[in-house]
Amino acid sequence: MNNAFLHPFAKPTKDNFIKLVRGQGALVWDNKGNELIDGMASLWYCAVGHGRKEIGDAVAKQISTLEAYSTFDPFTSEPVELLAEKLVSICPMPDARVFFCGSGSEAIDTAMKLARLAHVQAGHPERTLIISRMRGYHGTNYGGTSAQGLPLNKIGYGPLVPDVEQVASDDLEAMSILMSQRGNTVAAVLAEPLQGAGGVYPPTPGYLKGLRKLCDQHGAFLIFDEVITGFARLGTWFGANFYQVNPDLLCFAKAVTSGYQPLGGVFVGSAVRKPLEADPDFFLRHGYTYSGHASACVAALVNLEIIEREGLHQRAVHIGKRIGEALTALARDGVIDHARGDGAVWAAGLHSTQSNIKIRDRMLELGAITRAINADTNTFCPPLVITDPQLDKLLDAFATAASGK
Repeated sequence: MNNAFLHPFAKPTKDNFIKLVRGQGALVWDNKGNELIDGMASLWYCAVGHGRKEIGDAVAKQISTLEAYSTFDPFTSEPVELLAEKLVSICPMPDARVFFCGSGSEAIDTAMKLARLAHVQAGHPERTLIISRMRGYHGTNYGGTSAQGLPLNKIGYGPLVPDVEQVASDDLEAMSILMSQRGNTVAAVLAEPLQGAGGVYPPTPGYLKGLRKLCDQHGAFLIFDEVITGFARLGTWFGANFYQVNPDLLCFAKAVTSGYQPLGGVFVGSAVRKPLEADPDFFLRHGYTYSGHASACVAALVNLEIIEREGLHQRAVHIGKRIGEALTALARDGVIDHARGDGAVWAAGLHSTQSNIKIRDRMLELGAITRAINADTNTFCPPLVITDPQLDKLLDAFATAASGK
């Protein structure tokens, strides 16, 4: 074995990987010339599709002008200011500001820190408990790993961040009991509006509204992890719009640039802003080298313009309807156990006799990409520019693979 690259989420001993060399729209090609339909927008993020010269040119222009510069006091740049203004204009939370970082994992850790910090600044340092949910995936930094509801992802990393606990997904009673037991020590509740990387689980009716009510009752902040659901994936700018529930902190990444540059961030709502801004002498000691990276911000600005110009919100609704109908039909015919999803992110729940890995690998042979999650799920989250014929081919490949053909 001579592979210098240690792959993420892979066996360290594996040395045979599919080498992708080119992408265009919802298609990618490997170094052997095989064409693959991207049924996962790479890793949930490439909303506007691959190979967008418009974004590449804009980023290249910024890189050749001023690639980046620290935004720590006393510096700023025009791209970061413009992007912040744009994002605030589409944010579901009134009077929000934006804190930038480099990834979804950093966004989660930032939101967790800001939630605790705001309580300290408000005179309540005892509020340190952060409650998340089973099945939740919140990135792989130490904060997000601590908040994950996927036990296998926590093994071997030693002591995690203290005072972070999980309750059963969609169980409002369990959440209510824990919040009541911990009384005035709860800092925040962290939840994906639609649980994504844990297997695509939409919330049960009324659950998110129930979370909002519990947080209000107990003086806790509500944090939405919208790293997957943000930026038109559900047919709305954010899951908060789709489910009509507003958080106090909203984490984003992925589709904000469609992956053309790494970028993440947190919308900071008024309930968190006020204590942070109350003392004019308070100094925020949190940030990253690439917070507000100019070239990444330019990529986001052009990406968001494309989403609007090409009507990808409406396209997401159409894509989701076609995927949902196809998977539901397969479930009705007994090919799979069930379908679940919202907007343009869906999952096929498999029978216990099926292998999601075998289905994934068979689909690759048929020229299509799905993601195998847990032991019983294949997921679909294609670029929002996928054509109907490409979508049909993707779904046909899944039907063939799931049927064992």
